[in-house]
Amino acid sequence: MKMGKDYYSVLGIQKGASEDEIKKAYRKQALKYHPDKNKSPGAEEKFKEIAEAYDVLSDPSKKDVYDKFGEDGLKGGSPGGGGGGGGNFNYTFQGDPHVIFAEFFGGRNPYEQFFGRNGAMDEDMETDDPFASFGMGGMGGFPRSFNKRSHSGRLEKRQDPPVIHDLRVSLEEVFAGCTKKMKISRKRLNPDGRTSRTEEKILTVEVKKGWKEGTKVTFPKEGDETPSNIPADVIFVVKDKPHPVYRRDGSDIIYPTQITLKEALCGCTVIVPTLDGRKVPITTQDIIYPGMKQRVTGEGLPLPKSPDRRGDLIAEYEIKFPEKLSQSAKDTITQVLPAS
Repeated sequence: MKMGKDYYSVLGIQKGASEDEIKKAYRKQALKYHPDKNKSPGAEEKFKEIAEAYDVLSDPSKKDVYDKFGEDGLKGGSPGGGGGGGGNFNYTFQGDPHVIFAEFFGGRNPYEQFFGRNGAMDEDMETDDPFASFGMGGMGGFPRSFNKRSHSGRLEKRQDPPVIHDLRVSLEEVFAGCTKKMKISRKRLNPDGRTSRTEEKILTVEVKKGWKEGTKVTFPKEGDETPSNIPADVIFVVKDKPHPVYRRDGSDIIYPTQITLKEALCGCTVIVPTLDGRKVPITTQDIIYPGMKQRVTGEGLPLPKSPDRRGDLIAEYEIKFPEKLSQSAKDTITQVLPAS
């Protein structure tokens, strides 16, 4: 049976090696052939081959297929000419060996730490266990970061996902505009570039007139800072506080109001309060149906893109029916109201 590449030989270990032995072998070989240290021809290709071997042998599912069917079975071939092989497995190494290297060492900058600025490993550091002098016990597989390697060979830091907070505002604040001061707690690196401290900061949000719910305010890179990340953006998202009188509908405000059945049938005047404290009368002689609405133009919230203009104030009617009627009242209603 043709086995193709021997990933165990690439890492210098025997088939059946343990997970820790695979990690230790990768660490040793990757440091030995890293292009920043090893300038010999073919080192880059060997470094990639080592990454591919580790990518397969450190993954239980890939390793299982490889152990049974070799490289051909792993990559979708038909070992031994049969039709079985690795089944539907169709592995292709598409990773970046430099990213795998950086992720293995926890996203720090191992190039300068292990090889120095001139690309040579420190003379007092043991080649087989570069972690010995850093108190890490030579264990690989540290927490993964999402950094990548740039064309220049240095690690490029990736930015953490945004940190999102609700910014609660009242309708009065949206009506007039306001300033909100938000206290956040975040981590910042100390001058040594490794340890961090927790500090508080006040972020000031200028809420503009008419801002709609869902409006976002972004403060770039105000999140936690670590040696291996770009701090996240902090984003505040406008959320309406419940109002005791109104409901909001975009730039309109809705004023639910109760009237009696008599008022609904015979006409009435409703006094509607405005957001700035005035009172506006709405008079109607028409029959009012449950849920019927009447607009007072220009008495709503400022339009966010044209704050000198405003939406509408809408009176929404709810009809309160009497709990009981006398017989004489029923007789009168029966005579007065049409049958259909």
